[in-house]
Amino acid sequence: MDQTTLRRLGRRLGHSTNRIGLSTELIGSAAFNDDPLPLPIAGVREMNAGLFEMLAQAEGRADAADAFLKYMVAAFDIDAEQHAAPIGPDGRRDGTRPFRSSFLRLLIGWGWESNGPEGAVLKGWVESRFGLFPTFHKAKLTEEAEGAWAAYVEEAMASAFHTNAILTQLDLLYEYCQWVLTTSLSPEERHLTLYRGVNAFEEHQILARIDPRTVVLRLNNLTSFSSDREVADCFGDIILTVRVPKVKVMFFNALLPFFPLKAEGEFLVIGGDYLARTETI
Repeated sequence: MDQTTLRRLGRRLGHSTNRIGLSTELIGSAAFNDDPLPLPIAGVREMNAGLFEMLAQAEGRADAADAFLKYMVAAFDIDAEQHAAPIGPDGRRDGTRPFRSSFLRLLIGWGWESNGPEGAVLKGWVESRFGLFPTFHKAKLTEEAEGAWAAYVEEAMASAFHTNAILTQLDLLYEYCQWVLTTSLSPEERHLTLYRGVNAFEEHQILARIDPRTVVLRLNNLTSFSSDREVADCFGDIILTVRVPKVKVMFFNALLPFFPLKAEGEFLVIGGDYLARTETI
């Protein structure tokens, strides 16, 4: 299936600019997934050289995760207790301390509901860094769905979350994830085989059918997958099997030992067009 046909079949992938240095069309293409290139976010590693020096000296993944957390706490003055506590209407926790937005809060919110406010902020981060449009947030985000787009943008830009350099926190999380994937998680492999259970294709567009079980899908710009096929079975009657390039993994729930939601073997995958095998159970 040539790229001209795919462009005709699907809506435009995203913005003409991003912070990667490759075209959004290339980043989001199925061809990119076959032969992926690194996707460093401009300036992140250069401006945080101290973190990556600490990581280079770490003795194992647990030590690296501890170094990453200490760096984030020092840089952004965040702590787990603050973000687990309820936030009042004045933006303060228990009326005692200003709320500081945290990447941990966003990840936990995504774990409970990917179409909630935290999910919108994460999708907005992907859009701003990689240029890829979301395809779904509470409703299909088509070119004609102005109301759905307005609701997504309102949540994605909510001032309650856009404090404390939250997008920079997510940049560092992505770069730390990539450091782990390339240094200690099967570093010789460029891809992971991941699974997703769905009941319908409401959230993902089918762009083309290669054969009865193989399709080209346009995934939402951030999508959850599982490394465990049996877990994916619990989420829908249609199982998608996708070969995901490691450079498109933003987070996985074994990345941080202190992360509270560890079930399901979840991976957060940057979207675009993917070749997927489908199986009905």
